[in-house]
Amino acid sequence: MVDMKSSKTPNKSAGVACQPNTQGQSSSPETPDLSDETTDTEDHEEEDLGVLDDQRNIMLHLLSQLKLGMDLTRVVLPTFILEKRSMLEMYANFMAHPDMFLSITCGRTAEERMVRFVEYYLTAFHEGRKGAVAKKPYNPILGENFHCSWYVPRVRVRPLRTTNCPGPNSAPTDSASIPGSPQRGVGGSSRKHSDCYHVSFVAEQLSHHPPVSGFYCECKEKKMCVNTHVWTKSKFMGMSVGVSMVGEGVLYLLEHDEQYVFTLPCAYARSILTVPWVELGGKVTINCAKSGYSATVTFHTKPFYGGKVHRVTAEVKHNLTGNIVCKAQGEWNGVLEFTYSNGENKVIDTSKHPIIKKKIQPIEKQGQYESRRLWQHVTASLKGGHLDAATEHKRCLEDRQRREAKQRAASHSAWKPKYFIKEGEGWVYHNPLWKAQ
Repeated sequence: MVDMKSSKTPNKSAGVACQPNTQGQSSSPETPDLSDETTDTEDHEEEDLGVLDDQRNIMLHLLSQLKLGMDLTRVVLPTFILEKRSMLEMYANFMAHPDMFLSITCGRTAEERMVRFVEYYLTAFHEGRKGAVAKKPYNPILGENFHCSWYVPRVRVRPLRTTNCPGPNSAPTDSASIPGSPQRGVGGSSRKHSDCYHVSFVAEQLSHHPPVSGFYCECKEKKMCVNTHVWTKSKFMGMSVGVSMVGEGVLYLLEHDEQYVFTLPCAYARSILTVPWVELGGKVTINCAKSGYSATVTFHTKPFYGGKVHRVTAEVKHNLTGNIVCKAQGEWNGVLEFTYSNGENKVIDTSKHPIIKKKIQPIEKQGQYESRRLWQHVTASLKGGHLDAATEHKRCLEDRQRREAKQRAASHSAWKPKYFIKEGEGWVYHNPLWKAQ
């Protein structure tokens, strides 16, 4: 295994205490009280300007040991490239516009619902991939989970035609003024928030090798939910690192008995020795078998010479007739232009589109395997610029994971996730909305 953790060799006597072995955390699903849930105030914007000289030497040494196309799953990367959040929380940040998500089911026709889903899909990535600097989220450890929720003002979710639904010029709502949730987990709601819809999210790391995550989001009142499983496959590409998001998601609109199956784009970290930056690439599909509408979304990588960065194009069509009902073009982290078959058009500037802050429970109230509590010492060390301490805290978590894996192997016991169940080749939330209806 290639192991380049920090610019210095960690000192095991540096006062960093490893967390206790908590094997068995995943024994059964639980729904603890979240009466103290508050608006998230973390800002994950990365402001690094580039790779420092000593860090560049570490990267050069690491790169010298890699081969083109090499799988990086088991490669321990330097601590200084870490983003201060878990991959599971990054998935939650794709929901930064829950008002657009809820508006999908408000579409009066199957065509409009597909168009609305594409609008939501294209605006989801800029907040999940926040910041221009290429940083790597923490690799979730087995059993790690992340919970959050959103309260979405009803006035932000209107059953209007696509071209008239609330857009970037709508008055933003101060999410901090929306009180915290009184309940925990997916499906919680409150009588205190009759002016809001409640959206809940849970993510869990389901497998370590291969690294598979599952996440589930629902709004009971709108009778809609999304279930996704993702296997992240990373490989070395010379001066870049590519990450494929293998798997699929399914959006369920129970009111219309429709299912939208979708895939996710690849991500690339470019210029890893100078000023690393991220771009998305590849073709993804969205398909609704019942309605016969489908969409193709293409994330264009920058050509070697010239060309624009972060470019994306999309088409929505009716499969039976072949008619194109909507086209989109622009930048997934900038301005997007939508043109519809009736001649109308709309512009969304993702950088100005108001977001709704997620609600989370304070770290001291979180379970031991919840992302922010689990990684809190690594995050604090990175914020303080203490790379050696961050490396040591990270090593403690990884060592614990290895010990627990050995214990399971010795006792011939298989890992059982807390919130998701294996079904065929995929994973499904243990109590999905479509089974409860």
